[in-house]
Amino acid sequence: MLRSERNIKVSIVVPAFNEAENIPLLMEEFSRMFSNTRMSGEVILVDDGSTDGTFLKARECQEKYHFLRVAFHKRNRGLTEALMTGFSKAHGRIFVFWPADLQYLPEDIPKLIDRIDAGFDVVCGWKSGSYGLKRLVSSIYNLLSRIIFRVKVHDLNSVKAFRREILNDVPMRKDWHRYMVVMAADKGFKIGEAKVKLYPRRFGQSKFGLWRIPIGLLDLLSVKFQLSFMRKPLMLFGFSGLILMFLGALTGGVALYLRFAKHEGLRPLLYLVILLVLMGISLFALGFLAEAIAGLNDKIDKLDQSINRRRWLWSSSRHEKRNEKGN
Repeated sequence: MLRSERNIKVSIVVPAFNEAENIPLLMEEFSRMFSNTRMSGEVILVDDGSTDGTFLKARECQEKYHFLRVAFHKRNRGLTEALMTGFSKAHGRIFVFWPADLQYLPEDIPKLIDRIDAGFDVVCGWKSGSYGLKRLVSSIYNLLSRIIFRVKVHDLNSVKAFRREILNDVPMRKDWHRYMVVMAADKGFKIGEAKVKLYPRRFGQSKFGLWRIPIGLLDLLSVKFQLSFMRKPLMLFGFSGLILMFLGALTGGVALYLRFAKHEGLRPLLYLVILLVLMGISLFALGFLAEAIAGLNDKIDKLDQSINRRRWLWSSSRHEKRNEKGN
């Protein structure tokens, strides 16, 4: 395998936070995988503010393995930002996200790449193995994701391979790497999966914590809102406003019945009618305003996609020129 940019098909991005003991063993596995498959690729390890010497271990490995490139953050910025740093430095046509904890072995990467070559745009790893409480949490999360987003893959929160172009159309905010697949599916990209093995952690500590469960659920709702109601906000605000106005009218009817049929005047009912109607009108008006904002967002998204495509074409043209010079 050559390190030359023109020969790189696959860029494997490995975020690492306090994984010093795993790095040498992981690079040995990558070296074995590249040797066995003759795959043209690179590994970009991003040290995300580690404090245990991960960066030094990675630099030592870089001198030994010509496929390895190393980047780092001065402080811990989170998995999504580490991935984006790696992707921004990648030269391959296919990107792969691979953890540094040795719970996944690089020998399974060719399975993902084969599925990409078969015509899929994004391929998720469908992990098999025992991983305790995380298995229960992951199962619930994936079940909710399949119900809410209707993406028919078993495991959205695992290793992934995808075409470089995906990043042009999929927004990446903090912790939204989990939802890249559903956002790609929403854009019309073809989603597939391949089975991968999950192994027990050998060294270091898991970064999974119970605090990630409520954050994940809130992000799940946020992405759903982004993909559904942010495009047609009048569906949410307008419908809610109509319901409140209907309840206000219904309450008003009850108040009139009590006043003229039963000769009982209940002033609190009058206040409730006013409250419901005003809230309904306000939500309905907010829906129209949100529609206008959504229209502007669509225009900004199209402009952003156009810029990204131009950047991609420029990058591809530059690589082709380098190929011509190299030949």
